Amino acid sequence: MKKRAISLLSGGLDSVLATRIVMEAGIEVTALHFVSPFCNCSKDGCGARASKAGTELGVEVINMEKGLDYVKLVENPKFGYGKHMNPCIDCRIYMLKKAKEVMIERDAGFVVTGEVLGQRPMSQRRHVMRLIEKESGLEGLILRPLSARLLPETLPEKEGIVPREMLLAIAGRGRKVQFEYARKFDLHEFGCPAGGCLLTDPNFSKRVRDLFTYKKDYNMLDVALLRIGRHIRVNGSAKLIVGRNEEESRRLEAIHRPPYVLISPLDFRGPVALLCGEICEDTLRIGASILAHYGKYLSSRVRVRVKKGTSSMRVFERVDLDVERYIL
Repeated sequence: MKKRAISLLSGGLDSVLATRIVMEAGIEVTALHFVSPFCNCSKDGCGARASKAGTELGVEVINMEKGLDYVKLVENPKFGYGKHMNPCIDCRIYMLKKAKEVMIERDAGFVVTGEVLGQRPMSQRRHVMRLIEKESGLEGLILRPLSARLLPETLPEKEGIVPREMLLAIAGRGRKVQFEYARKFDLHEFGCPAGGCLLTDPNFSKRVRDLFTYKKDYNMLDVALLRIGRHIRVNGSAKLIVGRNEEESRRLEAIHRPPYVLISPLDFRGPVALLCGEICEDTLRIGASILAHYGKYLSSRVRVRVKKGTSSMRVFERVDLDVERYIL
């Protein structure tokens, strides 16, 4: 077996430490970082953190986008969801299948992960780990250095590529041992403990479910928009995305392109909004009324700019409605 490995590097402590432990055994490591449309980390993102961790470790970091194929998996997971829209088992299998492809391309021998036995209720139970290995086509080739001594020997251990005595026996959700080893190895570039996934959030899950229900031909821009603004389901064929602040309004203006319609206030201060779906006079009137609601504009007539390729000024009679009732 080649003394090369592909390590899944989220940028969190566990994955950084797992990579460092394998490197101690003289293994040449290439890190693989997945960029998710559902990451809930800071503005800098997990990608920046993974890049910094890779620099500190001295390893190459490959960034791989979870694209439309991944979103389709979220829509129809083989092994179901967790508490909300989080398909943790299918997600793990997806990443490991991709890691196997990179492993073959890079002529590496095995895959390393920062998983800890019992840390995550869905994907890090003993029998689920076995299932994930089988489904990903990596049986015996996934080394989990933080819990390895609590798990069956992997092929790299059996062949003496990575001595078992160098590996750890951590279980559960505590991270005391991990922090001790981080100090031992003088590691500083780690952050966002894995778990920064918006699919575990009940409110965000409502938006995802709404997208899958009402827009069968969604694209990655539709998915990216789930993270921005207030989402208001106007009716079965139209949704309004309203900026919550000036920054979000600017982002919506920058993102806007047909077939989305941009609605912005003309004679009052307020947010802008994207109208997604079927466009008609009624939905435009409702959209203008919602902008007036958030702009605290009291007039019965609302003047807005409507832009779908070209701009036009429109005046609508305001509709009174319970806006909060329609928010996703």
